[in-house]
Amino acid sequence: MGETVIRVETALLADGWSGPVTVRIAEGRIAAIAADGPADQQADILVPSLGNLHSHAFQRAMAGLAEYRTGTEDSFWTWRSLMYRFLERITPEQVEAIAAQLYVEMLEAGYAAVGEFHYLHHQADGTAYDMPAEMGRRIAAAADATGIGLTLLPVLYCQGGTDGRPLEGGQRRFGTMPDSFAALLEDSARALTREDAVLGVAPHSLRAVPREALSDVGAYLPDTPIHMHIAEQVAEVTEIEAAYGARPVNWALTNLPIDRRWCLIHATQMTPRETEGLAATGAVAGLCPITEANLGDGIFDGARYLSAGGWFGVGSDSNIRIGLAEELRQLEHSQRLRDRARCVLADGAKSVGRTVFENAARGAAQALGRGSGVIAEGALADLVALDGSALPLTGRSGDRILDGWIFAGDDRVVRDVWSAGRHVVQAGRHPAREVVEARFRTALTALMDGL
Repeated sequence: MGETVIRVETALLADGWSGPVTVRIAEGRIAAIAADGPADQQADILVPSLGNLHSHAFQRAMAGLAEYRTGTEDSFWTWRSLMYRFLERITPEQVEAIAAQLYVEMLEAGYAAVGEFHYLHHQADGTAYDMPAEMGRRIAAAADATGIGLTLLPVLYCQGGTDGRPLEGGQRRFGTMPDSFAALLEDSARALTREDAVLGVAPHSLRAVPREALSDVGAYLPDTPIHMHIAEQVAEVTEIEAAYGARPVNWALTNLPIDRRWCLIHATQMTPRETEGLAATGAVAGLCPITEANLGDGIFDGARYLSAGGWFGVGSDSNIRIGLAEELRQLEHSQRLRDRARCVLADGAKSVGRTVFENAARGAAQALGRGSGVIAEGALADLVALDGSALPLTGRSGDRILDGWIFAGDDRVVRDVWSAGRHVVQAGRHPAREVVEARFRTALTALMDGL
């Protein structure tokens, strides 16, 4: 990979707004930041890109299919039944096509990397493919084709609930046990060919992984990310309390070595003490505000968590909508609706937009094991150029740029994106969009037939 020098009118650097500056990229990293000078490319506004820290790629094909009442009261659990029907038919080729479409959409929204919480491992009857990581290889192929940075998180999924019941129906495609999980990780590692790709591990949840297996999960891949769903739904909290004698987050903080390697996904059902305890560990809270709103999960206690020094990142989870600005806007607006207040997550002199953007950028970089999230020498060149002539940004400077994007605009203000120095979005579009979209349409048409 050669060198690129970008001249920027305004940039959000590690120590604040600056400009004009030049940013030199070499070997996928930011090699130097200097005063105004000659450059290969021009940008109006340059900010660090966010990583999307939680995705289930195949669910993009399900978006909008679960918006009918199936009984007197719909919930996350009734939504899950549609997912299982979907799993009865989806093929590896379709997964690759769906993931590629999803990753193009993420890149065009301003995400430079994704954490793929990958639990779709096996054939429809639960038997393994000839290559244990056949589905993971499809995810990696889609990431390679689109240029998005990938943290692949193969999921350990052992049981159907805390009572140890076996996996049934669509869940059979998820099934992994400790003795087979190591082979899955080994084959997954062979699928990752890019230097900036990361392999982590993901015990699915306290419901799906028995406590004896949870205690050993960190030993599979030392010093790499560990992600786990936790405390998403009230029913989940009730089940864990009955089985473990403690609420999920409280049990995890007491019994697991939670530290900066960990990312706890959702955590929408926490007490104040749990919220402060999670913040103190240095772990990242993986928030998915659009999905959490769509599924009726609940509202994360963001103000208390930030006040306690906690880090968070955002992900698109079920992928019903891909919108970087919308995720951050939904996060802040949910706090306002709950507290009947404004600017709930603002930090001191920084605006709300800058507070949530910087926290999410750095939190996702930590959770994905990716040295990015900031424009600084030595960091991975995960960057977003915004269109300064876009109406929501017109006449704005400093933090108001981010406020305009997040609260008054949308991701159409994204003009260029670099992922580890790869120039993957130019003038607002991914160069492979048409080809990728055609394959996605073919996959989607087949999946919708008779569903």
